[in-house]
Amino acid sequence: MAKNAETTAPADIVFRCQHCKAELVLNPEETGLSTKCVQCGKLTAVPRWRKRSDAVDPATLMAEIQRKLTENESQRTEVTGYINQASIQLHRWQLRLQQLEERHQQLEKELAGLKT
Repeated sequence: MAKNAETTAPADIVFRCQHCKAELVLNPEETGLSTKCVQCGKLTAVPRWRKRSDAVDPATLMAEIQRKLTENESQRTEVTGYINQASIQLHRWQLRLQQLEERHQQLEKELAGLKT
């Protein structure tokens, strides 16, 4: 989880939220992921920081990619859940609207019958 930039350690990464531009701080291990901004609460990408002198270890790279895949799948599952909930709620409102339309027609018929 991101912290405010006021409490930085020498090895921490300082970057800005892509939405509200608040200054955030994370551990170097969290580069390339995403985190929730402490100011606006939106998910923001953590920039990838790597020293040029660092050699890329294939096992480390594979672990990093696997971690990102896991995070991505978790976020996809969360979004799919929100979409399913919204779809269910939409269906409920559509049914309610249909009931109201049927009731409206029934009341119009009753009113017409009373006028004749």
